[in-house]
Amino acid sequence: MKQNWLEIILIWVMVAVMTVALVISLPRSVILGPFAAVLAGSLALVSLVQLFRAEPKGFVRRLVYVGGGSYLILTIATAYVWLRL
Repeated sequence: MKQNWLEIILIWVMVAVMTVALVISLPRSVILGPFAAVLAGSLALVSLVQLFRAEPKGFVRRLVYVGGGSYLILTIATAYVWLRL
């Protein structure tokens, strides 16, 4: 399971970096579309990693952790974007 956590944390870091880049570069009125693309990309990435694995064990757990963590990161960023002046 340690290898799984490494993959999950790396995807979370990638999501966080992309989210910060989007918050810095995009106006508030168009931020939700790119945020949705980041969330979909994180789920697609964990699915792509699964395709290259020989074992199906733990896929749903990784998918839930990546999706949940990415959603939390994007929710916090959305709250920041909408609450800043």
